[in-house]
Amino acid sequence: MNDDLACLMYLLAYDDAAEGPYDRSRTQLLVRTAALIDLAWRGRLKEDGGGTVTVSGAQPTGDPVLDGVLRDAAAGHGWKRLVRRHRKQTLPQVEDRLAAAGVLTVKAPRTRFGTRRLTVSDPAVPAALRARVVVALHGDGPVTEIPAADAALLALAAAGGIRSVVSRRDHKTFRARIDGCTRHLATFAPGLEQAVRTLPTTMIAAQGGMGGS
Repeated sequence: MNDDLACLMYLLAYDDAAEGPYDRSRTQLLVRTAALIDLAWRGRLKEDGGGTVTVSGAQPTGDPVLDGVLRDAAAGHGWKRLVRRHRKQTLPQVEDRLAAAGVLTVKAPRTRFGTRRLTVSDPAVPAALRARVVVALHGDGPVTEIPAADAALLALAAAGGIRSVVSRRDHKTFRARIDGCTRHLATFAPGLEQAVRTLPTTMIAAQGGMGGS
């Protein structure tokens, strides 16, 4: 799980006070995008000349989150559609995986219509991850030397407005560095870079009920 980008993205978005993600609807899109990036890295998702995502290989990954995304991708959607598709199911799947690994403790909702409460078993875990990504943000070395996972997480945290990682001031000060991390995603698929760049707009549309199923 240490190299599972969707789980790392969730931990980066985790907020102690909220007993869960800092913003559930935004995190749905962030972990879904992280899973797509993960699969592109593995060579399981590719992009044809028209921007449609195709699946490479027939074997499952063994990860229920990634395998669910692969099934969705088999229908021949674009990256942006795959970011939105079934995101509400993907988030609890990531939470369940973290709970099964002992990283999260699940508690019942406080009210009948509330959401379940999730507590990080060891607060040092998300804190260390946050520190890792902040180091990548504030570093003075070339973007190409940032570990791929840290660069992707930084691009997603900036796009998702996770202020505990990328403050508004940081977003302005380190705009070029964030842009470089986002641009690096085009190495795997041009449409994947664009999907991350348009995440802020996608999040607004999703919160307004226009974000797909």
